[in-house]
Amino acid sequence: MEKKKKFNLSGPIALLLALLVLAIFIPLNLIFSYSDKVIDMTPSGKYTLNPKTIEVLDQVSDKKIDIYFLAQLNELKETPRFLPLYHTLTKLEERDNITLTCFDPNENPDLVSKLNPPDELNPTGRYSVGSGDIFVRCEETDTTKWINFKKCFQTDSAGILEYAGEELIAGALYVCTTGNLPTVYFLSGYSDKTVEKDYAGYASAIRNDNYNVGTLDLSAEKKIPEDTAIIYLAAPQKDISDADKEILSDYLDNGGSMSMFLPPCETEGRFKNIEYLLAKFELGMDYNILSETQSDYILYDRDGEKNDKYFRVSFPLPDEDSTEDLTTDINTLVSTDMTSYMPGISHARSISYMASGSALIEKGSIIENLPIDMNNMDKFTIKSEPMGGDSDTKEAAKKLTASPLCMGFYSYNKQTGGKIIVIGSDDIIDDNNFSMHTAGSRILALFSNTWLFDSDVDMGIGNKENSYDTMKFDSAEQATSTIRIFMIIPVVLAVAGVAVWLKRRYA
Repeated sequence: MEKKKKFNLSGPIALLLALLVLAIFIPLNLIFSYSDKVIDMTPSGKYTLNPKTIEVLDQVSDKKIDIYFLAQLNELKETPRFLPLYHTLTKLEERDNITLTCFDPNENPDLVSKLNPPDELNPTGRYSVGSGDIFVRCEETDTTKWINFKKCFQTDSAGILEYAGEELIAGALYVCTTGNLPTVYFLSGYSDKTVEKDYAGYASAIRNDNYNVGTLDLSAEKKIPEDTAIIYLAAPQKDISDADKEILSDYLDNGGSMSMFLPPCETEGRFKNIEYLLAKFELGMDYNILSETQSDYILYDRDGEKNDKYFRVSFPLPDEDSTEDLTTDINTLVSTDMTSYMPGISHARSISYMASGSALIEKGSIIENLPIDMNNMDKFTIKSEPMGGDSDTKEAAKKLTASPLCMGFYSYNKQTGGKIIVIGSDDIIDDNNFSMHTAGSRILALFSNTWLFDSDVDMGIGNKENSYDTMKFDSAEQATSTIRIFMIIPVVLAVAGVAVWLKRRYA
């Protein structure tokens, strides 16, 4: 008896399902493509705004905000790893109070100059602006924040690319709209120099970096203000008081930051309280004034005359054991434009260091004198003459002639978070004594502010990254067998299934 054929719908059903998939997903993808919509399936929400960002945007909805992106958006859209920033900017543009302007900085240099105005001291502008950088500006507070494109995408220790752009932009929105900028305070009472009379130009450059600038009389205030970012001690002509030493010592022990500009001065006795603060960071000060005897290293002063108190220096790169890097950026600028960023210093004393007594202290030189030449790296032509101090410091100063010397140091207490910058001159920040031949050291001083206190506000959004599942194998054989189990065996089973279906499809 002939068997009756079974009617098998597997072929038609498979074909029908395939057609349905094409009919549904192709139009949907086209719709999303034209409407620029995205379904964010990433665990960290890389393509959507964080609720904290939305909260900030709602809070500043009454402020007029301009965002400038120094490239075209399509450049982000066409590069997969940059898509998170693309979606952040497009979401911000949807807000009624935010205007997004995208432009090529090479095609519109006038707008770049407006956002990053050059001046006599910074002929190319304060920031090293590049393609992809972002400026956030609020008209009501007259505050502008610059975001370096390179900081928007960072690589963690495992080599995974992280997106930090939303965190940086949200922080910039908060800072620009509230005007709650951290303050750099110049200590008063220890010098005849003032911010208004002597450091106005440098103070203006600090403000361009999104800090407020003020003066602080500790004898009257008795404490460090809560909005303090950095304390500046500039050109002291006498030692600080015992009371101020204690206040500053506590401040540094609790993670505070100081920048000291200590030019030579003709005084009797040592600055023991200043030395005490320096010693906390394994640093010291020499009571001398330096001059250069090699003609090629002598620079011009403000009057255009060669002056042996004005001389060339180097900004040494961090060694392999350093975790902090304060000099790479300035060396990059020097390599591109030696004229505008001449590495020089004037009317300087040398800064000394103590042998390391603690693994918690990291210190490094940031300004050094130059050897005779590349063939005589252990010979130097610097002259050290005693100035100020006592009989002991006078003898020590004389011995420093023809030595390798440092005129600038950074030091960092990894346990307390306290940080300090010490430079043996204030000419580089003094408008009345500054020379373009020492411009590099001035820029280095400005760059060091960011190391001392990062003005980027932590909004709690954090960096966004993709999640990856990983497997660790003890041997190549174990990896091979696992590949067989998870890849080869399923393929074999699929092929076998197809073969059975082909054999039985007419059964």
